[in-house]
Amino acid sequence: MKKIWPLLSFILLLALAGCGSSEVNLDEEFSMKLEVGELEGVNQDEQSFSTSDQAGEFWLVNFIFTNCDTVCPPMTANMARVQREMKESGVEVPIVSFSIDPEKDSPAALKEYGDLYKADYTQWDFVTGYDQETIERFANVSFMVPASKEEGSDQYMHSTSIFLVDKEGFVRESYSGLEVPLEEIMDDLKKVTD
Repeated sequence: MKKIWPLLSFILLLALAGCGSSEVNLDEEFSMKLEVGELEGVNQDEQSFSTSDQAGEFWLVNFIFTNCDTVCPPMTANMARVQREMKESGVEVPIVSFSIDPEKDSPAALKEYGDLYKADYTQWDFVTGYDQETIERFANVSFMVPASKEEGSDQYMHSTSIFLVDKEGFVRESYSGLEVPLEEIMDDLKKVTD
């Protein structure tokens, strides 16, 4: 059953992909009603991190790992673009990148990785410090996305989306992290920070 769970989560994600609205609507509840669960870890500076600390503000989330040889580099570069655009627009929304390879991704490894993309750590945490089962369950349940190690490889299957989480801890929107819709993200972030 443990090996089937990521596959079932992925199938469910595909089935629900058409259910979400294409824009943030603060007057209505998000149709998928995904609540982000509790997760504790440490960031790139070895400071404690908890999802509960994000309560009361909107925040952006994605999943990465530093040894990724496919989608993570462009996803992280795109998230850095989002962060630069937020700075230029005077928008302050925290970014959290969760490592799905906590065994290899120490705080130092995440710091080195974030430095490659000129991350501003005052508004961007790269998080590790939990076990593999915990982060897989967190991704599967809280965001309804796959997160699992590929058989016979040091690579991981994971979501390429950027998620917008609201002040109450519910997922409100998701965007492509590869072909990032920068204008749409910025329009949504301006709506939720006004």
